[in-house]
Amino acid sequence: MPFIVATFYHFFDFPDFADKRTPLLAELEHLGIKGSLLIAAEGINGTLAGTRKAIDAYLSYLKNTIVHGEFEHKESACDRQPFGRAKVRLKKEVISLGEPVNPKRQTGQYVTPREWNVLIADPTTVVIDARNSYEVHLGTFERAIDSKTRNFKQLPAFVRKNFDPAKHKRIATFCTGGIRCEKFSAWLLEQGFSEVYQLQGGILKYLEETPPAASRWRGECYVFDERIAVGHGLAPSQTASMCSACGHALTEEDREHLHYKENTACPYCENYKYDSKV
Repeated sequence: MPFIVATFYHFFDFPDFADKRTPLLAELEHLGIKGSLLIAAEGINGTLAGTRKAIDAYLSYLKNTIVHGEFEHKESACDRQPFGRAKVRLKKEVISLGEPVNPKRQTGQYVTPREWNVLIADPTTVVIDARNSYEVHLGTFERAIDSKTRNFKQLPAFVRKNFDPAKHKRIATFCTGGIRCEKFSAWLLEQGFSEVYQLQGGILKYLEETPPAASRWRGECYVFDERIAVGHGLAPSQTASMCSACGHALTEEDREHLHYKENTACPYCENYKYDSKV
């Protein structure tokens, strides 16, 4: 497959981020890479696609010129370019929970994909999907609680309404690549939850490393590009699609629904309009 899709984030002090937007975009265009890179004073967050040589070169550029250090990234392959263009966006935060929180000070305990199954199978563990409803629709883990939120900023209100640190001692949370859990797990600890765990590398790392026979994941994982979703081994979905009217992700069952009309409407159009990617 000719295209490598690299997903990454890194929290670090980046005070001159606005000045770096132009050279960051210029390097993407020079290497022929497309995708989205968010930059803020707290760090970077990106999903980019290009050739093997180009992705390696850009990651090296980020580490040596921008971050001045190492950071982890996740990869998958695609037989076509899943992005339309290259974008570098200036943000107040690379991911916003809507409340002040500093993941550089503390976060939940990382749990590897190999350890994750045991943790979430324990009935004393509250498993919270930190993603939004349109993502959860395509797949999630067994026993995971869907907050039914439209936006990441709505998650704190959901937790305050449904969980009590005095009663719910152990919480395990997960998201697509891990960045949302960095802030969410830090926030949970600040609220007084004593045991907080997060899936290291997110769903993408779990699907990459866990064979289907041993998996507690059900369905596919929504991704923010033209692939729409990936499955085990990070193989692009062959069944998921997206409503061209409202932008909601669709399964095969959704397309068989009475209210589905190709390129016109889907069962979710009346109550849903795609308004956020975080």
